Amino acid sequence: MLETAKHETSENPVELFGMYVAHVGINAQNPEEAEAVADRLALLMGLPKREMEPSFFSGTLVEIMKQNGRGEKGHIGFHVDDLSAAEKWFEARGFEIDESSRRLMPDSSTFLVYFKEQIAGFAIHLTVAE
Repeated sequence: MLETAKHETSENPVELFGMYVAHVGINAQNPEEAEAVADRLALLMGLPKREMEPSFFSGTLVEIMKQNGRGEKGHIGFHVDDLSAAEKWFEARGFEIDESSRRLMPDSSTFLVYFKEQIAGFAIHLTVAE
């Protein structure tokens, strides 16, 4: 009960859910541009480039989408320790979840979900560790 009350009254999601910036997403026009950006970031920051189906990652800090992804300018992914509780907390503050974005883990728990609203041209998503 005390934990629920804390979630209802606290205004700091960093304290409540261990929230931090997981990565920044950059929209590229095509896979070639995405790989070129990933190569430059790898060189700049000394991070390994990793290719995945929809994107390239530079370490875990930057995701470069192979085709324009969500958000006018890209996206920002925030890690939280308890995604279900974080969703409820943000919804109570007027941030709607885009249910079409929900990605599930094999156990059917949510791995990633976007908000409907963009902020300054960036889509925002919450995610947990796999």
